[in-house]
Amino acid sequence: MDFELPKEITDKLAELDAFIEAEIKPLERDNIQFFDHRRENARTDWDDDGRPRNEWRALISEMERRADKAGHLRYGLPKSCGGQAASNLAIAAIREHLAAKGLGLHNDLQDESSIVGNFPIIPALADYGTEEQKSYIEGIITGKKHLSFALTEPGHGSDATWLETAGVRDGDHWIINGRKRWNSQVARAHANLVFARTSGKPGEAKGITAFIVPTDAPGHNVLYNHWTFNMPSDHAETELTNVRVPDSAILHKEGEGLVVAQRFVHENRVRQAAASAGAARYCILKAVEYAKTRIAFGEPLARKQAVQFPLVELWAEYELIRNFIFRTAWQMDRQNPLEISDMVSICNFRANRLCCEAADRAMQVHGGIGYSRALPFEHIYRHHRRYRITEGTEEVQIRRVAQYLFNFSGKQASR
Repeated sequence: MDFELPKEITDKLAELDAFIEAEIKPLERDNIQFFDHRRENARTDWDDDGRPRNEWRALISEMERRADKAGHLRYGLPKSCGGQAASNLAIAAIREHLAAKGLGLHNDLQDESSIVGNFPIIPALADYGTEEQKSYIEGIITGKKHLSFALTEPGHGSDATWLETAGVRDGDHWIINGRKRWNSQVARAHANLVFARTSGKPGEAKGITAFIVPTDAPGHNVLYNHWTFNMPSDHAETELTNVRVPDSAILHKEGEGLVVAQRFVHENRVRQAAASAGAARYCILKAVEYAKTRIAFGEPLARKQAVQFPLVELWAEYELIRNFIFRTAWQMDRQNPLEISDMVSICNFRANRLCCEAADRAMQVHGGIGYSRALPFEHIYRHHRRYRITEGTEEVQIRRVAQYLFNFSGKQASR
């Protein structure tokens, strides 16, 4: 049993560090208003329903262009998509490493942008898409033909098998009616991956179909954008009224759309957990560093057990979670991730909770300046707080672990 990261991964981390210093940090310094205390206002177009400003989007696009030219952006994608088919372990290690650097253009999770791209829809398109549908792969990477993701509804979030959006066959076409919430990035997408019930009963996994719906299709309307705890926001409310699409719009197979969704969420959850662990590490170590130099009542804060003990507890939790995330990612490279859903869920809910606790503690240790926007902890907290909900609520993640632990439905806890 070897707990060292393979040399090819540590070499990649060093290569990314050099690239960041040479190509990304200068670009960041020239646009520092997006990363200092002005970041929320600089990034947000308040007059366009709180969506990202064009200037912010353009900066991210330039970062991604440079990363793609250097061979980093597609690192985790299949070779058929121009990627290097990096392992789940490699991507988890990279996500943790980059997030631990703190806020920066190299890895801004608010927009899910990074020098090593996270494109969870692309593997599903590569595996299940027709040749025509695969044209979205390059479009998603370059931003020239984006595909958004529409699963959640006003009345249904983590209970995805209870969708009310419905597709009814009409000859060789389908008529789709329903409403989607948190329809991320649909305002700049060319098509929307819409999940709708086409057969079966509410609560059944079978009978949900994934449709690629052009965003300019008659009846497909983006109603408004949801403003969130961390701005800008790009999470729309979308209405589908008698939207007509052909059979060729189906991704994968009729009635088996949840396979596509599950492919999306499992890889995304472990990667996102790794990012939360990395951000937690950043917060903890910054708090430790500050406590060593801040003098209070005649001695450094680091001498106070009331400061030491909470940070030690968080550090112990970080070490445990980080290693479990890497173990889970390693195991995902060796077996079907659906077989170890409980492990993925443990990674997700524990890492996200840890990150929020670490950011909150860093604010407390730093005192008043920690609460200000001069430091990044409030931004980290506000951003990562969403992941206790959006990747499947932590209650749903815990419920998934219980299904395995208590052997419900024939499942057995992973070891």
